Amino acid sequence: MIEHNLDVIKTADFIIDLGPEGGEAGGRIVATGTPEQVAKIEASYTGQYLRPVLAEGRSHAYASGK
Repeated sequence: MIEHNLDVIKTADFIIDLGPEGGEAGGRIVATGTPEQVAKIEASYTGQYLRPVLAEGRSHAYASGK
């Protein structure tokens, strides 16, 4: 599945991050692993955006009433 919602991505069991860009500049595997593992990979744009989201915890925001 392709997903861009970080609240959903952070709860995934496993991520395959394709990129680094779209179109001809993409389609390569940039990172794989748990959200925490992907967040540690500097070349992953997904990982860069996941870092601050993971700092809030892995549960969905709506589960905590936010």
